[in-house]
Amino acid sequence: MFPLHVEVVGSIAALLTTLCWLPQTLRAVRSRDTASLSLSTFAVFVAGIVLWLVYGILIGSWPVILANVFSLGLNLTIVVQKLRHG
Repeated sequence: MFPLHVEVVGSIAALLTTLCWLPQTLRAVRSRDTASLSLSTFAVFVAGIVLWLVYGILIGSWPVILANVFSLGLNLTIVVQKLRHG
């Protein structure tokens, strides 16, 4: 579909933008301190991730699909922590 170098760039970008949420997720789970996080921002962001996931499925792009599956999991974890601990 796309040349290999294009897929590599997309895969690296997907990996980095997905992994950037790992420290925040771990901090929210460990500390249960989510007071400074905006629930509305995360709700809109999660909706965007869902749409990116649907887009990735529609175009059949595994880097887009996998990145958004993991991003969705990490960000939903933050949303759940926010709902539980305010």
